[in-house]
Amino acid sequence: MKKLLAFILLCSLTLQAQDATKACTTFSRINQVMQERHYQPKAVDDSLSVYIYNAVMDQLDENHVLFLQEEAEVLAKHKYSIDNYILNNDCSFFNDFVVTYKKALERNKILVEEIAAAPMPYAGKDSLYYSKKAFPYIKDAERIKGFLRKRITYDVLEDIARMGTNKDSLQKLVDKLFPTSKNKVIDSYLCRVNTLLTPSEGFENAMYNRFYSAFCSYFDPHSTYFNYNEKASFVSTISTSNLSLGLYVSQNDSEEVVVDEVVPGGPAYDTQKVAKGDKIIKLESGGTEYTVSCASMETIGNIIYSDTYKTVSLTLRKNDGTQYDVTLEKKVMKADDHSVYSYVLGEGKEKTGYIKIPSFYTAFDNGEEGDGCADDVAKELAKLRKAGISGLIVDLQYNGGGSMDEVIRMAGMFINFGPISVMTDRTKTYNTVRDYNRGMLYDGPMVVLVNGYTASASEFFAGVMQDYNRAVIVGSPTVGKATMQTILPLNEEQTDFVKVTIDKFYRVTGKSSQYSGIIPDIELPFALNSLLMREKDMPMAIKNDSIDIKLRYAKLPDEALKQAVTLSENRLGSNPVLTGIADVNKRVDELYKRERKPVAINFQTVYDNAHTMDKLWKEITDKLQAENSFNVNNTIGTQDTQNQDAFYKSMNDAKIKTIRQDPYIFESLKVLNDINNYKSN
Repeated sequence: MKKLLAFILLCSLTLQAQDATKACTTFSRINQVMQERHYQPKAVDDSLSVYIYNAVMDQLDENHVLFLQEEAEVLAKHKYSIDNYILNNDCSFFNDFVVTYKKALERNKILVEEIAAAPMPYAGKDSLYYSKKAFPYIKDAERIKGFLRKRITYDVLEDIARMGTNKDSLQKLVDKLFPTSKNKVIDSYLCRVNTLLTPSEGFENAMYNRFYSAFCSYFDPHSTYFNYNEKASFVSTISTSNLSLGLYVSQNDSEEVVVDEVVPGGPAYDTQKVAKGDKIIKLESGGTEYTVSCASMETIGNIIYSDTYKTVSLTLRKNDGTQYDVTLEKKVMKADDHSVYSYVLGEGKEKTGYIKIPSFYTAFDNGEEGDGCADDVAKELAKLRKAGISGLIVDLQYNGGGSMDEVIRMAGMFINFGPISVMTDRTKTYNTVRDYNRGMLYDGPMVVLVNGYTASASEFFAGVMQDYNRAVIVGSPTVGKATMQTILPLNEEQTDFVKVTIDKFYRVTGKSSQYSGIIPDIELPFALNSLLMREKDMPMAIKNDSIDIKLRYAKLPDEALKQAVTLSENRLGSNPVLTGIADVNKRVDELYKRERKPVAINFQTVYDNAHTMDKLWKEITDKLQAENSFNVNNTIGTQDTQNQDAFYKSMNDAKIKTIRQDPYIFESLKVLNDINNYKSN
């Protein structure tokens, strides 16, 4: 028996050694790619070691409530040596992280189980303390258990508090509701630990992947490591038809799954319940229920997007705490839910064209027989010109970018000819991108709408229009991403990949929107603007700079644009929606930026804390749901389709409603009217 045990142990150690060797090979290859291809390569030194160590430790135990102090000290000895390990192909250090993390997770699981088995008083004098700086590591497991007990008690009371908005009624039901909520919260904690202990890629591989990604992000926030499945997910495109719930989701900084978009005409939209910003709490399909707090994002994505799960029941929670259930049957959704579309706003001589560009997709993205974004914009422009528009709004709100080839072609449609941008790579060789086609598809007054989600290719287009005085840029400052990435395989088997930043683009003025973003000519309040993550908020973001380059280009006269900007600024104070948003933003900023006081763990305090934002959320929602009174008409040739096809009619109605509710579109109409009035006078 002893020989057998020794043999098993030897096999285990041999496998770990093989895994570490393979990990080192991958690490070495990632470093080679970064040094040879990254736009701004960095030395592998102590600074890199400290960054990787801190990034990984924050992922594993950001709040310092998992590792004991002695365990943290075991890992801390590697803090300044990871660079040496990489250069010397010595990855034995991984074993310390794998063993220590697994041990800490298993202990955490036992502690939660012990807490679950014991009585849980919830009207005592305990408090939760908050700090913007990490607390010191705890020396003994009993103190970790004490913190977990307080955290779990708080979460149970918060779960009860989220069940309604009548504090007094819920207060009377706490004793009755507590056991059920306790079981739910405990199950969630245990489920989360089990998910961390048994990731789909394997525990050791999950640890390696953390280090690979942290290494890449040291160079910039958009460079990262992909395994095969992650790469496939990243490059997946919308097919011409697929089964869909009609919604898009993402994970926020709090690891909550949030509805990003509800597609008009889809199953989620048809419920008239699901809305952008709602948080998904649970999913059920095929008789299996998944709690979002413990399920992996991969699992959640498969349920929502794959054809395998045809009927899905969702439990969602709105920002005011209201919780609701919906059961959705997936149906075939057409790929054009993310395509360019247009409308005619207003009537008579004040007809304004409106073009929405959700993303800069390519022809490949939209199916082999489809056109790319630039061609689709050209088609919509032809319809709008035929309608006799006197101005044009190009809406790039929430457009995160896409194909640079498409945006370069599109920018050329709105300028006569000349330089569009300057591209540079790691060699600092400047390549001027030009529009060689004389003439414009549309030469009238323009507004380009942007916001804090407008990024990359969208910023590129807005920058060109601003530099040529071709359009008034309206909205809020953009993300600030002026770099381009490519995905490269790390091995012949193509099981590992790196997305690496290879180029940076500058405006024709020599300036760059990298880090700083596009600053609108007319800056309008945007809900929760200061809480949005922009490039400047990302660690290791490439900084803004300028290049000394003199390009000849013909700027258009700007007198009409300047006059329109002045008139819009004067109007802002009398716009109740926009001033209301500015007021709510101020109060939200005060709420989030102040130091949080300790929270007593009793129902009344927890309820008040859980519902702090209710009133503000309602104010924001009410203001953004108000419809402005102006005509929104389909372009020529689309009316019949909208009337005959139920899917298109549903999408059409939703788009028109969204346009009327958008205060930035409404202000853009006034800006274009001011430009036309100035020119006519």
